[in-house]
Amino acid sequence: MAASSHRRSRHPGRRPVRVPVVAVVAVAAVALVVSLVVAFRPGGGSDDVREAGTPVAGAPVGGPAKATPTTPTTSASPTPSTSTSPSPSPSPTAGGKTTPPAAPPARRPAEAAAPAARAASGAGPLAGRIRPGASYDGVATSYDAGDGSGACSFGPTSDVMTAAMNTADYETSKACGAYVAVRAAGGASITVRITNECPAPCAPGQLDLSRQAFAKLAPLVAGRIPITWSLLSPATSETIAIRYKTGSTQYWCGIQAIGHRNPLARLEVRSGGSWIRLARTDYNYFLSEQGTGCGGAIRLTDIYGERLTVEGIAVRPEAVQSTRVQFARH
Repeated sequence: MAASSHRRSRHPGRRPVRVPVVAVVAVAAVALVVSLVVAFRPGGGSDDVREAGTPVAGAPVGGPAKATPTTPTTSASPTPSTSTSPSPSPSPTAGGKTTPPAAPPARRPAEAAAPAARAASGAGPLAGRIRPGASYDGVATSYDAGDGSGACSFGPTSDVMTAAMNTADYETSKACGAYVAVRAAGGASITVRITNECPAPCAPGQLDLSRQAFAKLAPLVAGRIPITWSLLSPATSETIAIRYKTGSTQYWCGIQAIGHRNPLARLEVRSGGSWIRLARTDYNYFLSEQGTGCGGAIRLTDIYGERLTVEGIAVRPEAVQSTRVQFARH
């Protein structure tokens, strides 16, 4: 009895051993029930791990999406023509002595209607390098013009008073058809029409005259002489004509103006109630790559800003069709 009292006094309030055992059993039972509930609930188990790794719909995979740059489509420039040999017959893809790219250039967006032209003046508001009233210093050389054909694609002519303009002042055929007064240092002067292009080594300001024209300024043996020249707006009884290029149809066409008194600045066609400006080639045709306006109304604008509208010109390839209109003289 005394020993029993001593053990109790050292561990006052100590519970019997069976109490902790019961608690352990209860905890284990609760854990078992919880495990069973988790295992058998819908969507439970190991699939939760796989679904967590699946990207949310619409979210980028492997980082932000990167934009793909667009490479612009370009077309090769036509080969410059020379002034020493006649040009081949025009074709849908080649005219004068210039060969355009084998593949058609990228489609151009339709241009908006051109703004109203400024009042015509002696300054030539739409002139490029060759401006009215300006005098240019240069040199004159000569070449055998043959039948008169050249880069301007006007075709054979009996007019021997012609010239080839240097590439810089030729300005993508803008000089084609221009009348130029040429004066030599000795005082002799002539008027020539630009029908061709003179590539390098012809320098800015240089004119390569037909032999007949050169001979009126100096003996051919001179070879090269200093000159001054300027643009003219001559008197003429001629009216402007329109020619569609070989191979032209309602789906593709090239249009050329012939016999204009003043240099031509623009050629436009009417489509959908708007005027569409056509791109000019080195061989002096304006192209409608997708057939826009082919066979419809045509509007011509000279470097002074004067506009002439021509109706009723049918798509008849290589036919020279008169318009019975002409730009004013300046």
